[in-house]
Amino acid sequence: MLKNHMKQYISEQNGDGISIFKEEKEYIEKNKLAEAIQFDVKEPNVRFIDAYIERCDKLSENIIRNESSVFLTQPLDYLKKHKNEFIYLESQWFDLIDVEAVSLEFDDVFGTYDVMLGLKLQKKFDISLKDNLNTHLHGDEAKFDLMFSLDDGLWNLNFALNYVEGFQEDITIGEAYQSIYHFLFKLVEAVEENMK
Repeated sequence: MLKNHMKQYISEQNGDGISIFKEEKEYIEKNKLAEAIQFDVKEPNVRFIDAYIERCDKLSENIIRNESSVFLTQPLDYLKKHKNEFIYLESQWFDLIDVEAVSLEFDDVFGTYDVMLGLKLQKKFDISLKDNLNTHLHGDEAKFDLMFSLDDGLWNLNFALNYVEGFQEDITIGEAYQSIYHFLFKLVEAVEENMK
């Protein structure tokens, strides 16, 4: 799981230093996965600079346009203004935490920014996943949908970004994806710890 992915990431780095983000650095130090290594902590706004990004039509799921990381500087309410669209993003960083890809859209019925993804964890993690989602999604309406697909061996997870701690609507799409990543990283870490 996460620990194995982090060990592999460390082994693939050259030299005495690792260029990494805050979440990974804290995890490596906490789990003592690397000694005598210097960390160059990257700014969070460059995490998805090489991500694969699509703007898609909600009804047809057809691609409207492939986007560069510059699109991530758009305000999050872009999705509220373009209710017919959703954003699909793939990144090596999501691969690191066993997340296939992350879609983000505005739900005009509930007025929330909905996150949809596939999580590559075994079915046996269901209780831990549900407990952690219930604990870490905040608000009276905090809900999530979690269903295991036997066909592809993935957890299909949907939740409202609005209920992630620290959410603010006046952020960029890139900052929203950073928040999603942080939330999912901590979720996967907590599930792993619960299974020890």
